[in-house]
Amino acid sequence: MSHTTMQAGGPPASRRSERTARQLSGARNGRLLLWAATLLLFATLLLQVLEVSGVVSMGLVSWRPLLFAYLIWAGALCAAQVMIRGEDGQRAAFVLPAVLFTVAMVVFPTVFGLYIAFTDWNLSAAAGRQFNGLDNLRSLFADVYFWNALLNMVYYVLAVLVQYAIAFGLALLLNAEIKARKFFRVAFLLPLMLSPVAVSWMIGKSLMEYRFGPAATLARHLGWDNPAFFSTPWLARTSIMAMDAWVSIPFMMILLLAGLQALPSEIKEAAKVDGASGWQSFKEITFPLMLPVSMTVIILRIIFQLKLADIVINVTAGGPGGATDTVSSFIFREYRDRSNVGYGTMLAEFYLVIIIIFVALILKGASRWMQRDN
Repeated sequence: MSHTTMQAGGPPASRRSERTARQLSGARNGRLLLWAATLLLFATLLLQVLEVSGVVSMGLVSWRPLLFAYLIWAGALCAAQVMIRGEDGQRAAFVLPAVLFTVAMVVFPTVFGLYIAFTDWNLSAAAGRQFNGLDNLRSLFADVYFWNALLNMVYYVLAVLVQYAIAFGLALLLNAEIKARKFFRVAFLLPLMLSPVAVSWMIGKSLMEYRFGPAATLARHLGWDNPAFFSTPWLARTSIMAMDAWVSIPFMMILLLAGLQALPSEIKEAAKVDGASGWQSFKEITFPLMLPVSMTVIILRIIFQLKLADIVINVTAGGPGGATDTVSSFIFREYRDRSNVGYGTMLAEFYLVIIIIFVALILKGASRWMQRDN
């Protein structure tokens, strides 16, 4: 009986041992593959650094070999995960390409930009790229034009609150039972479909042109002798804010409209039965329930606003006297007009740190506020 049981149980035990041996062999081969690809990547990186430093001359004039080595390493990493971890590795292989792509397209350029930020690299100079330590950072702290552009960003960010109020009003209007509601929804979304560059030329360079523009002509008929919308600092900044709002409000409006349509109708009907007025219903029910959507919309809009550049570049180029300059437009001119790659990259990296800190504080403050209200 026991002999029969051993014979019956023998083959499955043998198959399990063979499966275990294959798994161990696959894990070993996966580790060898990953180590070989990693050594290839670091060897290519070392040769590239030595080539750039002038220690060796192997014809590696571009970073293309390092890119190929990274792609080989990324493929080996995905394959090694499957070989080493089995089914868990297969699940990880679905996520790893996105992570590796983010590293290649976001992390590596940021780190490489940090290296460029500490160099003296002007494309119009024959000396090429040279390490200059903290000179760019000292120049940044002494650059009054940069700090003026950063101050302007405060005004532009505060304008988001006005945009939010207008967008909320439009969303409430389009959520109500009005005639031609579908038409107005499409009409209000038209600015969002246009490129900011097209808007800057269509409105800033044509409609608001101070000699023959329709807006300037109308202003003259209304009694404005010299309707130059970009002649004084406050008026130029307000005009830029108006054009930016015209493009951006539809984005906020459509998100708020989606939030309004997701609200339960039973609560509003109960408020009407209790005799609540329209304002009371909005103040006590609609607005509090829309707070999570509102905070999301405002934060997203602030993030986009911090990158404002195209309208300013095309319409005023930062003028008059830097009154409309944004940090992004200032950095753009540092690259384009002065060909100062090293200092421009330092400005960009410094601004990135400011944005990360600012957005992190906003998210933390919004989270605490929402928890307090709940």
